[in-house]
Amino acid sequence: MPSFDDDPVFAPKPKGPVAHEIGQSLDALSAPELADRIGLLRSEIDRLEKAIEARQATRAAAASVFKI
Repeated sequence: MPSFDDDPVFAPKPKGPVAHEIGQSLDALSAPELADRIGLLRSEIDRLEKAIEARQATRAAAASVFKI
């Protein structure tokens, strides 16, 4: 049995399973599975677009403060 000191405190967290990998073969997936993948990818696109908007808002706020 490993001791407490043997446990890596700062070890990287294990990654979860990948739901979809860009470019992966789609041959083995059914139509409902493909539809699920599309939903996941649309959700990810929405998340990325919100991140872009947040960064643009931060940049605009900083620009207005430092504008001469």
